[in-house]
This record gives sequence, structure tokens and C-alpha cells, in this order.
Amino acid sequence: MQTRFEQFALTNMLGSRDSPPRLNGRLCFDQTWERQAFGMAIALSKGGHFDWEEFRQKLIVAIGEWEISHASDDPSWSYYERWLTALERLVVEAQLVTPDELASTHNAAVSSREA
Repeated sequence: MQTRFEQFALTNMLGSRDSPPRLNGRLCFDQTWERQAFGMAIALSKGGHFDWEEFRQKLIVAIGEWEISHASDDPSWSYYERWLTALERLVVEAQLVTPDELASTHNAAVSSREA
């Protein structure tokens, strides 16, 4: 069930190039971290840490950067990787985490996947 904010955030993105992947009208997540990143962006914006439109603009930029540097049929495309890039940039800009804290989190995540 979606709250009004989640409904606003999703409908705000429908039909635009930053729209989340859907199947039969439902959001699609292939991996747990994708759902977590999605939820984190919604929760932080809903909590007033940044405006939803700020996040959308970061996502559009992240998608555009990928499109410029990759072929349109490149199989490495991942919508939620772009989502995560946008979220990471925004939480650093909003001073919710430092770049060093973010890097150490990445290192810990990589280490746990390799174990």
C-alpha cells in the first residue's frame, strides 16, 4: 500500500525517462538492494531531507550520463544503478553522509558479497 507521498512520487515520474521499471502496472525489483534504494529515496524525501524534484533531477542527470557513455543496447544498463548514483550524490550534497562514509559503506558491501 502506498501513502500519498509515494503515490505522488511515482505518478510524478510516470511516462518520463526517469520512470521506474514496471510490469503489469507494478514496480519491478530484481534484487533486494534495488527495493531498499527505492525506499530509502522515498523515505528521505518524505522526511524532508531533500525535495523529491531534486532527486528526480539527479536521476535524470545520472541516466543521461550513462546514455552518453554507453550504446543504447548496452546490456550493462541498470535503472536502479542510476537511481543509486543519484541518491548517493544527493545524500552527500545534503550532508547526510560524507564521501568517506559512503566509500566505506561501498567497501563493506563489496566485502560481504565476496565472502
